[in-house]
Amino acid sequence: MTDIITSAANPLAKRVKLLAGRKHRRREGAFVVEGLQPVWAAVEAGWQVETLLVAPGLLTHQAAWRMVEEQERAGVAVARLGAELFQRLVDRDGPGGLAAIVRSRDGGLGGLSARGGAVFVALDRIANPGNLGTIIRTVDAVGGAGVILIGDTVDPYAPAAVKASMGSLFAVDVVRTPDAAEFFSWAAERGVAVVATSGSAEEDHWGAAYDPPLAFLLGSEREGLAEDLLARASRRVRIPMVGTVDSLNIGVAASIMLYEARRYGENR
Repeated sequence: MTDIITSAANPLAKRVKLLAGRKHRRREGAFVVEGLQPVWAAVEAGWQVETLLVAPGLLTHQAAWRMVEEQERAGVAVARLGAELFQRLVDRDGPGGLAAIVRSRDGGLGGLSARGGAVFVALDRIANPGNLGTIIRTVDAVGGAGVILIGDTVDPYAPAAVKASMGSLFAVDVVRTPDAAEFFSWAAERGVAVVATSGSAEEDHWGAAYDPPLAFLLGSEREGLAEDLLARASRRVRIPMVGTVDSLNIGVAASIMLYEARRYGENR
């Protein structure tokens, strides 16, 4: 019978805990995925799964067990953990008994295809991983072409980002660029219109024409977009607000813009 890992001192358990930190994820080129749907999405999308983490006492989904057994026969390492240790390692409400260590992918702008109907989201210095995961999920939902992370933007492999993406991380191209200059050069070379969002913009997003390929550019949650980035954009639009608030959560704002672009494209 396969041994069940029950000690937090086990090297694998220690590694899972260390991968919660960005420094270790970058150094090792790996991250942890939690939950049945996200792990399954990683497997289906062909990402390199280093180790499947299974809690036999918690995983009751028969199809998931068959997937684990198929992966094990294909040569993927499978570690079986005691329920208590699994719940200590996996920060997830109602853990379903399945997690994985997955190899990360580090792509740049050169790998993005700006085909005719492409719609991207570009994010400058956003800091909240949950917001990033939500945006990746929405890009997936509308059939977007990718997410571009500019400069010191939060890690897409942070646990909260992976969790919020609900598996969409494995279906959407997420790439990094060191600075805005490279992003604008890439957009200009490929004919991608850059649509910046700003509460002070004169153009209302409801009346804007969203002809792809285009990229919605959004700034940090606290500061928004810097003036030089707004100035370099092809156009600037605002989401009208009539209540007491003067800003929206960046995940909400990105979702509004993405669905408006989808509606525009379908009604052309």
